[in-house]
Amino acid sequence: MMARPFRAVVAIPVRNEAQRIGACLDALARQDGLGGRTLGLVLFLNNCTDATAAVVAARADVPGLAVRVVAQDFAGAHAGWARREAMEAAASWLEEGGGADGVILTTDADSRVPPDWVALNLAAIDAGADAVAGRIALNPDEAARLPARLHARGRLEGAYEVLLDELAARLDPLPHDPWPNHATASGATLAVRLDAYRAAGGLPALPVGEDRAFVAALLARDARLRHAPEITVVTSGRLDGRAPGGAAETMRRRCEDPASPCDPRLEPPWRALLRLAVRRRLRRWHAAGRIGRVPAWAPWLGLRAGAAREIAQLGTAGAVIAAVEAASPLLAPRPLSPPALPGAIRTARAVLRLLGEVERLRDRFAAARSRSPEPTPEALAVGLVPARAPEATRAAEPAGHV
Repeated sequence: MMARPFRAVVAIPVRNEAQRIGACLDALARQDGLGGRTLGLVLFLNNCTDATAAVVAARADVPGLAVRVVAQDFAGAHAGWARREAMEAAASWLEEGGGADGVILTTDADSRVPPDWVALNLAAIDAGADAVAGRIALNPDEAARLPARLHARGRLEGAYEVLLDELAARLDPLPHDPWPNHATASGATLAVRLDAYRAAGGLPALPVGEDRAFVAALLARDARLRHAPEITVVTSGRLDGRAPGGAAETMRRRCEDPASPCDPRLEPPWRALLRLAVRRRLRRWHAAGRIGRVPAWAPWLGLRAGAAREIAQLGTAGAVIAAVEAASPLLAPRPLSPPALPGAIRTARAVLRLLGEVERLRDRFAAARSRSPEPTPEALAVGLVPARAPEATRAAEPAGHV
């Protein structure tokens, strides 16, 4: 079987991007840290009616890049279908080499990746991640033309999101995704192991939100997803995007209606804390084999016993958590309105300060205990310190709740 000349393939859906695809390809051509290995690139041109194909043809011969161009017209095309087709082509190309250790990366035709984008993603994969999500930043020139009120709202939403991320890292920590991290899941910067991609069923061909749906499918299988803060991709800040329901449409809607709700993840602090507590408890019950004890958790989440028993049969903690959040009325999404953001930020900061104080007290107590000498027989005899409970007695004490 022919040896695979590269480990990673980048998949990019492209539609009418003659003005931007050149900068995207230039950024990919400048990738460093690959140790001289060739990078595969799939450009999936769908329903292009401008000069995109000509621009791609003129730039296809790039040192260090092995390029495959797929052109297809389809009346039912949309962004999710195009990205899936691009990623499927990338997966098939990797499989031609006969290995499952390849990595698929995806970005957008109107985005510019940094020179270390591929290397950082591969480093996270090599460190144990099954998939890697980076952050996105708007093109500064295009962002400067957006209304000031949109930037002001974006700063508040960004500040609150960071606070929610830190709360999650403290209250429901994941070893493979330690703090600092983030919660972005964008097709502008995703990487996934080939075997994890196949196990999740590939990227779903949804008209809107295919990237978040794919990440949700990975998490439902307990894939180790790293939200890498060191990876940032610059993407378009235009309001006339190519994908209905995408980022451009969201920004345009917020310009037209400043009171439009925030992203569903930006919920009131008390609801965020409840969600984190539920996730942590379900994870622990699943790991302990106690998730089948439906009467212990279903009633307080507002779930019927039959639905809860079906959820308990799911094979992974991620699938259980996703199903509970979809079914429980207590966890239904209730996004904040923009005027509520300042108060939510103050509350989240107060909670983090309180958690910090609790952690400091716990560390001081643990340090004091470690410095305390073992009691002498004489001290025990005169009752200066209580004697330890015998092993048999301690073993008989009831265990605490998980």
